[in-house]
Amino acid sequence: MNKIENTAHIKILFCLLLVTLLSMTNCMAQHKENAILKISVLEALMKEARNRSIDVTREESLLWFSKEFLKFADWDEANKPAIEKLFGYYGPYKNEKAKYAEELPDFERQKVIEILDKGIDNLKKVLNGSIVRRPVSKIDWENIVVEEDQFLSNGKPVFLFDYFSKSVGRSLTDKKVYNDHLGNIYHGGSRLYEVDQDRAINPFILNQDGTFNQEKLGYITEVPNTNVGFLILWNMGMPEWIHQQEPEVAKGRSLFTGFDVDNPLMRQVWSDVIRKAGELTKGKKVTQLGYILSNEPHWYSEKGHWSQNFKEMNDISSYTLNKFRNWLEKKYNSKIDALNRNWQSVFSDFNAVEIEIPIDKSNRGKPLWYDWCRFNMDRGIDWFTYLQNELHSANPDADTHIKIMPNLFTDDYRSHGIDLEALTELTSMIGDDAKAVAGRDLRWPDKPEKWESKYAYFWEELALSYDFMESVSPHKIHVNSETHFLSTSGWRDLNTSADYVRNVFWLATIHGMDAGISWFWARDPDGSPEDRLEGELSFFDPALAGSYAGSANMQPQTVNEVAQVYMDLNSFSEEVMALRKQRRPIRLFHSETSAINKKHHMSEQFELYESLYFEGFPLGYATEKIIKKQNPENWDVIVVYKTEFVTDAEFDALQSYLNRGGTIIIDHQNSLRKNEYGQKRQKHLEESNGNLILMEKEVAVAELKNKVLSLNSGNLPEVVLTESNGTPDKGCTWRVVKNPNGGYWMTILNVGKNSAKLQIQMKNGNSAISTDMLTGQQLGSAFELKSNGVLLLEIMGE
Repeated sequence: MNKIENTAHIKILFCLLLVTLLSMTNCMAQHKENAILKISVLEALMKEARNRSIDVTREESLLWFSKEFLKFADWDEANKPAIEKLFGYYGPYKNEKAKYAEELPDFERQKVIEILDKGIDNLKKVLNGSIVRRPVSKIDWENIVVEEDQFLSNGKPVFLFDYFSKSVGRSLTDKKVYNDHLGNIYHGGSRLYEVDQDRAINPFILNQDGTFNQEKLGYITEVPNTNVGFLILWNMGMPEWIHQQEPEVAKGRSLFTGFDVDNPLMRQVWSDVIRKAGELTKGKKVTQLGYILSNEPHWYSEKGHWSQNFKEMNDISSYTLNKFRNWLEKKYNSKIDALNRNWQSVFSDFNAVEIEIPIDKSNRGKPLWYDWCRFNMDRGIDWFTYLQNELHSANPDADTHIKIMPNLFTDDYRSHGIDLEALTELTSMIGDDAKAVAGRDLRWPDKPEKWESKYAYFWEELALSYDFMESVSPHKIHVNSETHFLSTSGWRDLNTSADYVRNVFWLATIHGMDAGISWFWARDPDGSPEDRLEGELSFFDPALAGSYAGSANMQPQTVNEVAQVYMDLNSFSEEVMALRKQRRPIRLFHSETSAINKKHHMSEQFELYESLYFEGFPLGYATEKIIKKQNPENWDVIVVYKTEFVTDAEFDALQSYLNRGGTIIIDHQNSLRKNEYGQKRQKHLEESNGNLILMEKEVAVAELKNKVLSLNSGNLPEVVLTESNGTPDKGCTWRVVKNPNGGYWMTILNVGKNSAKLQIQMKNGNSAISTDMLTGQQLGSAFELKSNGVLLLEIMGE
């Protein structure tokens, strides 16, 4: 041992002795001193590692977050009234806001100690050789390359991360906010923090006389052309002159779309705005992650929905009504008698058609309901097609996506006007803000969540919607521009486990996510909340007022783990890409027609999806468009399950697939039996040149699953995973792909609520040996994976 190493060891031993003595006391006042000593231990270990040319990038982030949160804790302790007020803005914390504010500073210090303990232990194992880590592949934020379906950094695939609505008011060049630890993605409107009219890109840049407000244009053009970034179209507000000129402009608005998308004045305004923005930002790095065409668009139009709390969201404009009449006239081939028979109405002509909005839910399954919901989706498609076309007229190469809430697809609601397939197909990138939660909705804490009996967290929305979108557009970059994995409006947990954070971001990436911009970071570097959260909060932004309390801004273990998991994902980005870019052999047939007509269609569809999710291969979807537009060699079988309502075009697409030699399994003869209006279909699918398997009677999901797997046994993974977790349900989802250098790569994520005992072997019956690629440790063929555990393995058959 050389002199430098000997000195370092003495210092480490001394610090550890002091830490041990401090830990023996229960005095809460010692937590800060304890954390500071542990920082000294970590720094000494890092110095030793550097002297031995061992990468300590992971520890650099851990150290940064530890110091930052000790500073934050001091601010929170010195400003308890401000913290108490912020806790009071969130309903579930309101009654105990004083208690939370009192406990928060020391809670943050304890969490700093926990992450330091874990980091110190890991680095010790690296130094003694029991763990072997791949050096971190750092993100080159200034030289990101955009390819068709991936971002590249230093010639390798890269997964990007950052925070949405990040320390609003801070300069983009502030390295205390934009860095390798919190992410370094630029965005438009960096110094805008008042209200909607100060956000770019939006109608406030346009004057009534058609000229542009140069100061507000500067908010777009001021973004340094150095870092990868994105621009967002903020649709929520509009200047007063528009209201005065068009009194009906807000009639039929939605929460984050503050105007009627069918209004001709607003269309002209947005044409002017987006063309100008596209022209000014053409080719700039801040557009590499695309233009976000809308923030969480939706147009719910049914009685009893929460959106009825907003008066202008409970009606439609004359423009929308006339557009609906024209849609109906085309749909019914100008035959008003046909509409009257369907609706059981007596309209004299299409110009006389009326509809009550919000629509009564008792109409679901009736022609009137279907026609309105389908039209509502079509007008949404029309609006975004218009926006994108106007942008491309000024900036033809502009990438686009929409921040779509995936629960609009995975939930049973269908009056919202969002066709996920059509909009995913429309834009050049996939966009969303999928959520996951690891606990009950705090607004209804006594109401059990369906998922919690089996799983560690709610993954349904994330996994299912991503598999659907990736099936629709398999060769596009996928940007989640507001990941709600760390908190949502209904859930957050100060004790969120780092294991959950690692698992959910890994899961999202395996399912296709190329960039995850998390909600939200609102700490200024001195520890204070960002400007918008100080003083008396107005409720101009309903999503903001209660978002700070209990969020990642108070959780060092959470934000540190976000940075840590991305370091590992990017250090193994080529292996991760190989695992996710696999053929989807089994396709579940999705019909938006059935989803519109049936009250619980998507809930029923999840039953089959869930049963196949843990079998070691990526699931896919088939729709009328996918069947028509994509190569059928990309899958082996289409499964139709509880899908009674389909249009003639959907039915014909399935028949054409059979004609070309495809294989279809239908759960029961009731599927495909009705058209969109509930009228019985006389035709049945014919086997033709393909293989048509119709289950003779209504069967349980497990039986249908077994039938599907037996038909596809030749294309199942070459490595077999067996799980035992003390329950009849599986909890580990996994994927396997060939390693070009021999053997296989395998990732396993335990989303189950219990620890799982796992056994791997080759499909041919030979034994298999696994190595944990994240640690270099040998696991053999049998090992245990804790709940929320994540493994990346190298598999060799014997």
